[in-house]
Amino acid sequence: MLGYEGSVEYMDEIANQLIDTVETTFRETLYDTYYKDTAIDQKKEPQSAEEIMKRKTKEHPCYNCQAHQFARIHLPVAPACNVQCGYCVRKFDCPNESRPGVTSSILTPEEALNRYLSVKEKMPNLTVVGIAGPGEALENWENVRKVFELIREQDPEVTFCLSTNGLKLPQYALELKELGVSHVTVTMNAVDPHISGQMYQYIRYMGREYTGDAAGALMVANQIAGIRQLIANGILVKVNIVTVKGINDSHVPEVVKTVKSLGCFITNIMQMIPVKGSALEHVEPVSNKQLNEIRKQCEEIMPQMYHCQHCRADAVGTLTDDKSIQLKGFVAEERPVIVPVSKNLRFAVASKSGVVVDTHFGHAKEFYLYDYRNGEVRFAGKRNVEQYCQGGRRMRGKRG
Repeated sequence: MLGYEGSVEYMDEIANQLIDTVETTFRETLYDTYYKDTAIDQKKEPQSAEEIMKRKTKEHPCYNCQAHQFARIHLPVAPACNVQCGYCVRKFDCPNESRPGVTSSILTPEEALNRYLSVKEKMPNLTVVGIAGPGEALENWENVRKVFELIREQDPEVTFCLSTNGLKLPQYALELKELGVSHVTVTMNAVDPHISGQMYQYIRYMGREYTGDAAGALMVANQIAGIRQLIANGILVKVNIVTVKGINDSHVPEVVKTVKSLGCFITNIMQMIPVKGSALEHVEPVSNKQLNEIRKQCEEIMPQMYHCQHCRADAVGTLTDDKSIQLKGFVAEERPVIVPVSKNLRFAVASKSGVVVDTHFGHAKEFYLYDYRNGEVRFAGKRNVEQYCQGGRRMRGKRG
């Protein structure tokens, strides 16, 4: 019996050796035909959670300054807000203004899904779905959760991102993880309750309204607790810091040190944009030079974001080329009304491309000039101007 089994095994080894020498392609053909990319194909190892996070971060334009080729879409499904920031005025009908809290419409979760699928078809480089207002995402939790669930059913690979003021983070941090949200941005302007309280006119929490130091203490405590929960659950956290002269400008490094100790990934120190109608509309913004000096100082503590574009709540496209208006879906198309006039009218249009009005007045470095008369519009050239929002002495009563 031993001799027989030994002979069979020896003959089998000889046959395999002959096959390997003579037939050099049949194994690959069989593998490609019957096994490749099947459930029993063990050649490809699944990516680890760490590898997936690295890939998602590499393709996220707000977390990676070298990811400008990748696009993101913000879905405006969160109109309600639980705080009133001193620098914020939310509008839903301003397609030509580029800043947080602005959108041209509010979408239902189903409309948001259709919006995503439509844009994804036209924009293959779309890698990130974000919810950034126009109010507070976690104050509109049912809508936010529904949107993420609907999109995840259609696209298991897309990156989910959310922006929040952090007031309700301790309540929803675990659910964000369960929904597959991998990146969260928290706007945290102070870690000192007294300074934090000066940034808000009021906050509403658990059925009560708070102001001053009480509001600041509650906000800071919840932001820190929420960030800790996010990081403990493997979610990457970016912290936005809106810098307001005379309130928190000298306090920013302390905020950066704190969030660094919590394990945050990066901070984005932002210039406050004065908005008419806001409590801080008359506060002079820090200059670009001052802002970069603060960033350089804080860069010694942890990585800083320099490429922020103050995105709208309905932004679409890459950071340097927003396509929300061109892709439509937000601005209702109306038939133009021609009003005859007996004299020429000249209009200056703030535009990056000369195709659509897509630049905030204060950010414009050039204007496209058009002449209008009796229903006819003719291009009249371009005029270069000095950028209005430079942080210097504000121009009151003047409009270009």
